[in-house]
Amino acid sequence: MGAELGETTTDKEGSIYIVDKQMERRLLRKFDFYILPLVALMYLFNSIDKSNLGNAKTDNLEKDLHFHGNQYNILLSIFYVPFVLSGPPMNMLTKRFGASIILPSAMFIFGAMAMISAACKNFGGIVTTRWFLGMAESGFYPVIIFYLTTFYKRRELAGRLSLYYAASSIAGAFTGLIAFGVFQIDGHIYGWQYLFLIEGSLTICGAILGIIFLPQSAAKAYFLTEEEKKLAYHRIAEDSSVTVDAKFNIRFALRIFIEDRLWPLYMAIGFCVGVPLYSVSNFLPQIVARLGFSTVKTNLYTVAPNIVGSVFLIGVAFSSDFFGDRSLHLAFCMTLTFIGFTVLAAIDVAQHIAVGYFCCFLLGCGAYISSPLLSTWYNNNTPDENQRAILTPVLVASANAMGLVSSNIFRPQDAPNYVLASIVSAAFAGVGAILALSVGLYMKYDNMKRNREQGVVLRAGDVPTKDLRAPIHKDPNWRWMGGVP
Repeated sequence: MGAELGETTTDKEGSIYIVDKQMERRLLRKFDFYILPLVALMYLFNSIDKSNLGNAKTDNLEKDLHFHGNQYNILLSIFYVPFVLSGPPMNMLTKRFGASIILPSAMFIFGAMAMISAACKNFGGIVTTRWFLGMAESGFYPVIIFYLTTFYKRRELAGRLSLYYAASSIAGAFTGLIAFGVFQIDGHIYGWQYLFLIEGSLTICGAILGIIFLPQSAAKAYFLTEEEKKLAYHRIAEDSSVTVDAKFNIRFALRIFIEDRLWPLYMAIGFCVGVPLYSVSNFLPQIVARLGFSTVKTNLYTVAPNIVGSVFLIGVAFSSDFFGDRSLHLAFCMTLTFIGFTVLAAIDVAQHIAVGYFCCFLLGCGAYISSPLLSTWYNNNTPDENQRAILTPVLVASANAMGLVSSNIFRPQDAPNYVLASIVSAAFAGVGAILALSVGLYMKYDNMKRNREQGVVLRAGDVPTKDLRAPIHKDPNWRWMGGVP
C-alpha cells in the first residue's frame, strides 16, 4: 500500500517536499511518547517542590522553625524575587546550550534545595534555601514552552502543553497524598522534614532521567530516522517558526517589544492569571481547611480538586486546539475562577461545607488551565524563535510576579476565612476574563480587515511561517491565531 500523501510545499533548499501523512502521524506519536511524559514528570517535581510549603504549614512548620508574625508570608514572597528575575537569562541560556542541558541541571539544583530545607532550624535557613530554589526553578516553565514549540505545530501545542502542565495540578494531589501518609509517621524528625526529603530525592531522580533521555532538538533526536528529522524540520517551518533552529541574536530578539503591539495586553492578562493561580497552588490546603477537618484529612481533601482540575485542563486545552480558539476558552476558565472565589468570599464555608468544597473544584478547573492557554496564545503569535525565546520568559516572569500578591493577601489575621484574599483573587480573575475576550475580538477584527484589503479569505496557518517577512505582524499575509472564531 502506498504512503498517504498530504500537502506539497518546498523544503529549506527550495526543492519540492511532499508530506507523508502516515509518517507525520508516526512522528507525532514518537514526540508524544518520548518527550511529553518526560517533561510532564520533570514539571511534576518542579511543581511539588515549589508548592509543598502549604502542606508543610499544616504540619506546624511555623511552630517548629519559630516563625513570628507574618514570616510565613515573607517566606513565600522571597521565593518569587529570584523566580521572576532569573527567568529570562535562563531561557537565553537554553537557546544557547539547549534544553537537554539546562532543564536537568536546574532540576538537580532545586531538588537538592528541597532536601536541604529539611535540615533548616530557623526562618533564616529556610529563606536561604527557598531563594536558591526560586532561582533554579525560574525558567523551568518558559523553557519547556519554548522547547515544545520546536517540536509541535501551533494547533498541536495547547493540548500537549496541557498534558505537561497538568503535572502542576497533579502535583497538588500528589503532595497531598504524600503529606497524608508522611504526616502519620512517628519518627525522629518532623513530618514536614520527611516531606521535603522524600520529594527532593524524587526530583533528583527525575533530573537524572532528563540527562539521559531528553533530546536537544528534533534534528538531534535519537529516536528519529533521517526522513523523520527532515519532516520534523518541515513541519516547524510551515507552522511554527520563521527560521528553524535560528542562531540566537539578542538585539533582534528584543525587537519583539517594539514590533508586537499586543504584548502589553498579554502581560496584563498574565497579571490577572497569576494572582488566582498562585492563590490556589499555594493556599488550597488553607482554603480546604475552612471546612473544619483535621490536618491529615485537610491534606487528603486537596487531592480531588487537583485531580479534577487536571482532567478539565487537558480537555479544555485539546478543545482549544480543535477549534483554534484561545480567547473564549481562556475567558471561560477565568470566569470559573471568578465564580469560585466570589462564592468563597460571600458564604460561611463552615455552615455550607458542600458549597465551599464545590468552589474548590471550580478553582482547580479554572486556575490551572489559564496559564498554559495564555502561554500557548502568545507563542502561537510569535513565529520568530529568537523573539519567542525572550518574550516567553518575560511574560511568564510578569505572571509569576503576581505570586508576591497572592503570598501577601492570605494574611494571618484573616485566617481561617481569608475573605480579603478571595475578593482580590476574584477581582483579578474577572478582569482577566474581560481582557482575554477583548484581545480575541481585536484579533478577529484585524484578520477580517486584512482579508478585505487583500480581497482574500486567509486564516492563521494558510501561509507558511517560513514565508513571512519581518516585521512579521506587518506582513500583509500575517493572520492572528487564537482570536474569537
